[in-house]
Amino acid sequence: MTELDDYRPLGRSGLRVSPLALGAMTFGTGPLCADDDTARKVFRAYTERGGNFVDTADNYSAGRSEELVGEFLRDVERDDVVLATKYSGPGFRDGRPHSDPRRRSNGRKNMVASLEASLRRLGVDHVDLYWLHIWDGFTPAEEVVAAFDDLVRAGKIRAAGLSDVPAWYATKAAMLGGPPVTALQLEYSLIERAIEAEFVPLAREFGIAIQPWGAIGGGFLTGKYTRDGGGTGRLAAPGDAGLRASPGNRWAVLDAVRDVAAEVGATPAQVALHWVTRRPAMPAPLIGARSPEQLAETLGALTLEVTGAQLDRLTEVSAPELPFPHGILARLNAGLPH
Repeated sequence: MTELDDYRPLGRSGLRVSPLALGAMTFGTGPLCADDDTARKVFRAYTERGGNFVDTADNYSAGRSEELVGEFLRDVERDDVVLATKYSGPGFRDGRPHSDPRRRSNGRKNMVASLEASLRRLGVDHVDLYWLHIWDGFTPAEEVVAAFDDLVRAGKIRAAGLSDVPAWYATKAAMLGGPPVTALQLEYSLIERAIEAEFVPLAREFGIAIQPWGAIGGGFLTGKYTRDGGGTGRLAAPGDAGLRASPGNRWAVLDAVRDVAAEVGATPAQVALHWVTRRPAMPAPLIGARSPEQLAETLGALTLEVTGAQLDRLTEVSAPELPFPHGILARLNAGLPH
């Protein structure tokens, strides 16, 4: 039975992390955030269960998330926590994303300035993992890796990661000879498996961990939705993970998740998350919680007793159509020894 203190390697960094990482996007201000006292209770509940991997970003609640994480860190031993933050993500104004090109740059100037600001808000002298949040579309990998190298040598960061970048970009960064890319933070769930075509093989080739986000498909896999648009959940909007899978397939996946949940006495969200935790080379999927009760329910995904046959059913019903050339390669190479 897996628990939060079942620590496993994060890529080749030497860091060992819990099987679920606590995302702090729900710490701070905004309609989806917990109040400060509740956020502290969530953090405490996670660490008291043995959780050690906490992930935030400089753009979460305009830095307030980092400030709260910094406050909460004073309640624990700093070195017991693997602390991650990010730079170059979009900002938010009045609840809507906006982009200041100066803050969105992946370049050295913004990386260094952003890290210094994050360290002040967090009240620490280093972070264990520093993520490029989102590729800006133009900064070359050489610039990013060289800047990461400077920060590692200065003792400001221990390891570097890439979030939401193209596979070719991650591959180039991994081959430049700078600090190794420790992890890739990417969307992955039963209804969003596109990373299996390129990212999963490249991660295996370079010894990089994949940290999935969005394991419950933007809420679609909680089972709160119905085909007629009813249900207790927010209706999925264009661009949500629940609408990127083909309509028939996403409902078939949800039906299978509900069936397995009924068989094992769990919620659909727990089953969907459990499936992600059982995928290879994905040591610490991201979770979020707005209350200790929600966190406790989410952590229940670790202790489910789901059979191999049940996992295979979920894997089969959610199998994506392979993009070129992977589909034709699979057909031509079928039966060949590997």
